[in-house]
Amino acid sequence: MQTLSKGANVPLPAGPVAVRVAAAVSVDISALLVTDTGKVRGDADFVFYNQPEAPGVRYRADGVDVDPGAVEQAVERVVVIASLDGRGRATFGALGGLRLDVAVAGEPVAQFTPDGLGAETALLCVEIYRRNNQWKVRAVGQGYANGLAGIATDFGITVEDEPAPEPVPAPAAPAAGKITLDKGKVSLTKRQTVSLTKGGAPALRRVAMGLGWDPAAGGRSIDLDASAILIDGRGRKTDAVWFMSKQALRGLVAHSGDNVTGHGAGDDETITADLHALPADVTAIVFVVNSFRGQKFTEVASAYCRLLDLDSGAELVRFDLSDSEPRTGVVMSVLRRNGAAWEMTAIGEFHDGKTVRAMYGVAEDVVRGLPAAAT
Repeated sequence: MQTLSKGANVPLPAGPVAVRVAAAVSVDISALLVTDTGKVRGDADFVFYNQPEAPGVRYRADGVDVDPGAVEQAVERVVVIASLDGRGRATFGALGGLRLDVAVAGEPVAQFTPDGLGAETALLCVEIYRRNNQWKVRAVGQGYANGLAGIATDFGITVEDEPAPEPVPAPAAPAAGKITLDKGKVSLTKRQTVSLTKGGAPALRRVAMGLGWDPAAGGRSIDLDASAILIDGRGRKTDAVWFMSKQALRGLVAHSGDNVTGHGAGDDETITADLHALPADVTAIVFVVNSFRGQKFTEVASAYCRLLDLDSGAELVRFDLSDSEPRTGVVMSVLRRNGAAWEMTAIGEFHDGKTVRAMYGVAEDVVRGLPAAAT
């Protein structure tokens, strides 16, 4: 077995290749299938827990398996990635002890321990590549401080092949009378708004939006993704948290991680926000749910969102989605500033969009279409 330094390579004998990642904490593993252009051909060339297979490449929780004989001829290299997105302020520089082990047919071939890392939260570890009909492994060790999303951008991953978002109709007026939390937990219907204040109580500081769903009766596992889109005072998207980028604003808004089945009781995914600490130019947070695999919401049952006060643990607001449409995205709710306080509006509008990126324009339109905040 050879110990590789950054940039070094070694030929691989014939047989199935196993790349394993050992680290002091759990890391997310993924792989990119890259052509001679230095880019992927599309989102199908991104292998990770939500999309665990491509020809000749299989995701594992602790690494990646590559069958060189089954890799498509157009693919020049398979790049193995480790990332720390969503793990607080963890960086690879602070982590220490990351090691890559490469074996062929069960026999160790190479080992690589990246060094010189600092603020990086995602890392190109090694690449399995072909040169003149010979497969090799190269130690890469290139880090990204902007996480997995930065790597995705550099390698040309684009999953926004959905149709352009439709204009959002002007909202119906909310129910008469101002809804508050004075009488306790509130259940909203579509386009109702509740002021997140309670007489005599301090303003909310830290909240969690729990989102849940289940497969429709007799249906298969449903893989949905909850995301939050941050909107500024001009009604423009400024940032977002989703399964590939789990933090915004240094963790002031954070994603719990991906649920790929929808089975089980309770919230499937949770997004937390420190409302008190958010910059003043963040005026709204739009919560959306998308079907990455293209499953329709007619295959979903019991979708809901609920707002919790993280300081007390109390559930404050709940919105149950009472209908469905054969589409791949839905705007669930909006948190919006109202002076020094916040309010929540239930939306429940369906759109075509398999990823959060396809919902950016929709989210902007939803916020612009809301009536002026009542004081």
